[in-house]
Amino acid sequence: MLTILGFAMIATFLVLIMMKKMSPIAALVLIPALFCVAVGQGAKLGDYVIDGVGNLAPTAAMLMFAIVYFGVMIDVGLFDPIVRGILRFCKADPMRIVIGTALLAAIVSLDGDGSTTFMITVSAMYPLYKRLKMSLVVMTGVAATANGVMNTLPWGGPTARAATALKLDAGDIFVPMIPALGVGLLAVILLAVVLGRRERKRLGILTLDEAIVQEPETVLVGAGAGAGAGGGSDRTRKNSGGAGTGTDAEHTEAVAHDGDADDEGFKGLDPNRATLRPKLYWFNAGLTVALLTAMIMELMPIPVLFLLGAALALTVNFPHMPDQRARIAAHADNVLNVSGMVFAAAVFTGVLSGTGMVEHMADWLVGAIPDGMGPHMAIVTGILSIPLTYFMSNDGFYFGVLPVLAEAGAAHGVSPLEIARASLIGQPLHMSSPLVPAVYVLVGMAKVEFGDHTRFTVKWAALTSLVVLCAGLLFGII
Repeated sequence: MLTILGFAMIATFLVLIMMKKMSPIAALVLIPALFCVAVGQGAKLGDYVIDGVGNLAPTAAMLMFAIVYFGVMIDVGLFDPIVRGILRFCKADPMRIVIGTALLAAIVSLDGDGSTTFMITVSAMYPLYKRLKMSLVVMTGVAATANGVMNTLPWGGPTARAATALKLDAGDIFVPMIPALGVGLLAVILLAVVLGRRERKRLGILTLDEAIVQEPETVLVGAGAGAGAGGGSDRTRKNSGGAGTGTDAEHTEAVAHDGDADDEGFKGLDPNRATLRPKLYWFNAGLTVALLTAMIMELMPIPVLFLLGAALALTVNFPHMPDQRARIAAHADNVLNVSGMVFAAAVFTGVLSGTGMVEHMADWLVGAIPDGMGPHMAIVTGILSIPLTYFMSNDGFYFGVLPVLAEAGAAHGVSPLEIARASLIGQPLHMSSPLVPAVYVLVGMAKVEFGDHTRFTVKWAALTSLVVLCAGLLFGII
């Protein structure tokens, strides 16, 4: 019964948010509460929620201060050189812009933090998507899938969890997977090409002003509005489909508005914005490198590192109290939205774990595997990781389900290393799971409905996971 109710709860949640019948926060809270009562454990709901909040509180703290830290770094211009390089490559070609989104997300993902990746990627690319009227779900879908492939880095989380759960070396798991993950990244680039060509066909041939071609730095990131808003530029549209041409107003301030009702927060920020700190560039770069190094070396808990980093970044870059308050206020919207979503997700995960639904679902899935599939448990693990890492947290999968799969594989002579590598297959889809806090940073800053993002991304992310699985089999890794 708990197995059926667990799947029913997840299905109800996904259907309601994809049909936009409930907001994600409301659905994350109310649906598990109702199902908790349905299984006869309503009296324990408070305990389950407190346990869930306790487990996710460090994540919420990390996200809160990470948003402030990287928001300040965006404000002061630390990432402007990266953005300029991507924009020079993208120009105003929709296909190049989508490819640039994938490349930027993959590069920034090297820090191992999804929230950081999405903040930088959206802040850089959002202005181009808005100015050229490109689909924002293409941006969120490509960014999430690219980050999912890169999330398998040893310091990204899943690999470390798999190594811990099966008592293996993380390097032994990850290093042999590099060729398959490389194929997965190429698949994301190919996906970006396909989606970009589709956008190019829909929009026609787009070109930026000559001034923008010569000075691409005039299209820069802008997190000052607290929602990933960015600068724009005049642009001329030449539609090969015969839709005609048009030019925006010449006044500089006019480029900050697309004329859309949903674009009120889209403000242009030029290279001379007041928050830039060019004299402190190397300090900020050094601080960021030191912060990421400390994360990788696990010198301190990540929430503590970001708390200290945010405090130091604010103090050095904005020594005056009014300026510090202004920067905090500028990013308060993102902080509140993301932290609220994390604590709402704590209700969902708390009920799933507390009622025993997760364990029953995992046992049912493992028990449903035919005996004849025993010698192929690595393949089974890879396939199961796609839906399971979407429907449950990485902790739940790697510490709850993976050991059971590894035991089943060992009984048929399958190496735990193969099982561990196969368990990474589902990560491209996992990064769009409603249980991943970072995805709310992505959709929130991009102003995309979570349901729209889910409908668009799931199929492409699942396909990317299958490509990685096939590559792993081809190279003999799995």
